[in-house]
Amino acid sequence: MKPARVLTIAGSDSCGGAGIQADLKTITALGALGMSVITAVTAQNTLGIQGVYEIPPDFVVRQFESVMTDIGADAAKTGMLTNTEILKAVAAMVRKYRIKKLVVDPVMAAKGGEALIKGEVREALVRELIPLAFVVTPNIPEAEVLAEMKITSVDEMKKAAKIIRKFGANNVVIKGGHMTGDAVDVLYDGKKFYTFSSRRIDKKETHGTGCTFSAAIATQLAKGKSVSEAVGEAKVYITEAIKSAYSVGAGYRLIGHLAPVSSDK
Repeated sequence: MKPARVLTIAGSDSCGGAGIQADLKTITALGALGMSVITAVTAQNTLGIQGVYEIPPDFVVRQFESVMTDIGADAAKTGMLTNTEILKAVAAMVRKYRIKKLVVDPVMAAKGGEALIKGEVREALVRELIPLAFVVTPNIPEAEVLAEMKITSVDEMKKAAKIIRKFGANNVVIKGGHMTGDAVDVLYDGKKFYTFSSRRIDKKETHGTGCTFSAAIATQLAKGKSVSEAVGEAKVYITEAIKSAYSVGAGYRLIGHLAPVSSDK
């Protein structure tokens, strides 16, 4: 039996904790085939980002064409898209190949706070890509930017989800990791709200959680799960991965991508 096919369209993280590397680890751990379109290469470690090299848009397209004309994809996810030209190229490819199960992780800043996309790119994200999303997965700071409101409670998360869904996404998941108390994520499908809660894990700063969560959602969608099932199972996966976070450098911890499926746990 052939595995489900999941395409990640994102930046490379040289320390292996986030971006393309985290996505491929997640997709593989969950039993699917992971493929990639790299949009940028970062010089990065656990202390932060030291440099970003953007891949030329025509080569982003070439990678996309290579994968889709030969293998295809049952679902895809986007991560780091650093300029308008790359973002528009990705949106054009999504439309061309009619990728319906698209998870958009609107990555706006790195863990250290470095801005990865700015003004006009945010506008292009709302205009070009979010309308193509089956699921969009902002965290609290990203949702505040997109919805243009302050978010300090689950009720405000729900209000923001309604606003963001008006941009055209089928489903909105707002991640509550930046709030205090239990880690609560909210899914809005246009009719109903679903909440997914887990006990907050004291692992200090961890790296790659957003990439991993969105990749897990895309993988479960590729395997035929409903959106609520996909988000719920991704929540379980990311919670276990964070529990197994470990320190390898002087900065933030990396999460344990294999821990949720390891026979040794």
